[in-house]
Parts: sequence; structure tokens; C-alpha cells
Amino acid sequence: MKLWSDSFADGAKIPIEFAMGKHNAESHSEFSENKNPHFAWSDLPEGTKSLAMMCVDVDVPSAGDNVNKEGVTVPADLPRVDFYHWVIVDLPADGGAIAVGEFCDGVTAKGKGPEGPRGGRRGLNNYTQWFEGNADMGGDYFGYDGPYPPWNDEIVHHYHFTLYALDVDKLAVDGGFSGTDALAAMEGHVLGKASMVGAYAINPDAK
Repeated sequence: MKLWSDSFADGAKIPIEFAMGKHNAESHSEFSENKNPHFAWSDLPEGTKSLAMMCVDVDVPSAGDNVNKEGVTVPADLPRVDFYHWVIVDLPADGGAIAVGEFCDGVTAKGKGPEGPRGGRRGLNNYTQWFEGNADMGGDYFGYDGPYPPWNDEIVHHYHFTLYALDVDKLAVDGGFSGTDALAAMEGHVLGKASMVGAYAINPDAK
């Protein structure tokens, strides 16, 4: 089972158009185009009935004390945690490649709904927690929303995109399910998976 993208190479930088946030010299950061990248695959295992796609940033600060604050940085040695950027399940196995912007095109204040393209069901990404309490942006963020790492983070973030081939037409999750909920429901149903990684930073000095 293979996964690739015409939008960026495995291990390379994710282009700005696929991020939710980008560098701004005056305000440090601003919203970007927030399109989902292109993805294609081959060699699905025999018996594949549906697909699921996840994207998780494994480099999110475990503490927010210094995040996006003037005069300080988020230190490189701070422990990091996972942040889900894309959760979608029940995609038909014969649907073909995912086109640029097909699953997300632009920033949707308060988040997109749970129903996705191709009959897929979107799970909640972690912007749901990030924007909680924000009068303009707070809401349930389903499906894909791209990278928006802290503008003062010392490190480049790494985004793991994984496609799962499943032996069920409909995954046993309901409502506002999370990435961890989906992974738990997949146990015993994964026929194969394939991943690729993209890198992104807003801080020009991130390493």
C-alpha cells in the first residue's frame, strides 16, 4: 500500500496554501488559504471496504505558557504532544485521489460540519479545543484544517498523514468523534496503512 502527494514530497515542507496560518512580518501570523493537499494511493489490500485519513502534528507544545507571546519563544526542549488536523472515515475505497481543496478550501470560522465529501464522516480536529472560548472562532472543527503552529516556536512541526484501509464500510464511531476515538474503533479492522510526513513552521528561525 502506497501513499503520495503531488502537493509536497514525503519529508518536505508543506506549501503555505495548505496551512491554516502563515507568517506575517507585522502581526507575526495571519490566516492562510487552508486547502487540503492532493493525495493519491495504490495497492489497497484485498477486501478493503472503506478508507480513513488522519493528519496529526506530533510537535505541539505540551504547555501554552509561552505560545504566541512577545519577547519569548517556545523552547525546543519542551515536551511535545499530538494535535489532530484531519480526521475523516467511511471514504469509499474506489473513490480515487483526493484533489486539492476538495475536503477543505479556506478557513471556516466556528468550524465545518460533520458531513464530508464522498459520503465520508468528519471527526473533530483539535482546533475545537484551541479556539474554545473564542467568541469569533469557537466551535466544533470537523475534518481538515491545516497547520498553524505557534509563531514563536523554536522548532519546525511535523505533520503525519496516514491513510488506513479498513475491512468495514462504516466505522463504529458516532457524533463528534476524535482522532483517538477513530483509532480505537479501527482496532482489528485495519488491513493496511501508508503514511507520509510534511514539515511546517511560521517562525522563520525555527529549526
